[in-house]
Amino acid sequence: RQEPTMNSQRIRLWDLPTRLFHWLLVLAVVAAVVSGQVGGKLIDLHGKIGLAIVGLIAFRVVWGFVGSTYARFAQFLPTPARIRAYLKGEWRGLGHNPLGGLSVFTLLFLLTAQVASGLFANDDIAFTGPLYGLIGKPLSDRLSGIHHLLSNVLIALAVLHVGAVIFHGRVKKDDLIKPMLTGWKEGTSGEPARGGGMLALIVAVIIAGAAVYGASGAWLPEQPAKAVETPSW
Repeated sequence: RQEPTMNSQRIRLWDLPTRLFHWLLVLAVVAAVVSGQVGGKLIDLHGKIGLAIVGLIAFRVVWGFVGSTYARFAQFLPTPARIRAYLKGEWRGLGHNPLGGLSVFTLLFLLTAQVASGLFANDDIAFTGPLYGLIGKPLSDRLSGIHHLLSNVLIALAVLHVGAVIFHGRVKKDDLIKPMLTGWKEGTSGEPARGGGMLALIVAVIIAGAAVYGASGAWLPEQPAKAVETPSW
């Protein structure tokens, strides 16, 4: 099947790995928020979802360098010049606009801080993060506080992100959801996405898997079981 040309009114915008990452991250974040808020028996699931998010973030970071055209960070890096051009109505690019790019980088940064703090956190009851054993209880308590605080910030930013998508669709008549589902951008012309082949995908997946393994604490030596004192009587 021939790729659309630069004069076409339909171009390939988002590659499949980028789209899968996006929707899997949406599901994972929603599940993490719900399981974290409910707590109780769901707290172990919350921890597993956190590890999945670690893998997704690691994949996206690698894909931001080796993925296809519009998935690469350099394509939507929100420089001051690009943001000014966008605010003046002079930006004519494809993919994430400068404000959208700023939102993507902010979300990735906050999610990284959130899962990193969660790896060392504890709930003073039954849950400890997989890397809790690397630090002391006082530092873990501080990171637990940061983890709770960042969850509220992330929820607010996610709501703002959704609002921006709705605004673009309803007011600016620029559907951002359909291209992220199908991969195609309708009613526009430009250079179709290139790059991000199988080798790049394999490398990204391997690095993501290594990140999950490292975050899981499976490589840490087992902690000796605490001796249980038995009553003398």
